[in-house]
Amino acid sequence: MALWGNNDNVGSAGTVSLNYSTGVVTGTGTSFGIDGGCAEGDVIRFGTRGSGNTYFGDAVIVSIASSESLTIGSTMGLSGAAISGVDFTVSQLPKSSILDSKYSEASYGTDDSFVYGVNTQGEGITSNTEYSLTHEGWVGVTTYRQDDGTLRVKTETLVAMSGITTGSIAYPTAE
Repeated sequence: MALWGNNDNVGSAGTVSLNYSTGVVTGTGTSFGIDGGCAEGDVIRFGTRGSGNTYFGDAVIVSIASSESLTIGSTMGLSGAAISGVDFTVSQLPKSSILDSKYSEASYGTDDSFVYGVNTQGEGITSNTEYSLTHEGWVGVTTYRQDDGTLRVKTETLVAMSGITTGSIAYPTAE
């Protein structure tokens, strides 16, 4: 199992529920393990970040039982709130970012920190914005507002690499 891959949106069809005590994720309308659906070692992101949405956190997939059942390795990167019938995405982002408290659900409500897969197009789009991403690859982005309301952004290249395939979350947008 690789430490990271090159796709930030492997799959996201359907909804999922999680049994915290067993780590079993049950999907409805999902295609876990089916060609391109997801694989062991990928990261499942529960919920959606953004205004009006609920984000529960990320976890590493350790086994896939069927197209509608998989098991995660740990619930440490999750908020602890009930996860039932929620949207999800599967990503190949660096596993190290899940246990990094800066990028975990545990930091929710403080700075907005998230990991994005950025391709050449995303890098080019952000070059003249407050995000100014300078590398393709896996990038950690932290946004916060100063007391006067000024948006501040810190970017951190986690893995510089070409060939990233981005999905619905190609690069960050200010909220």
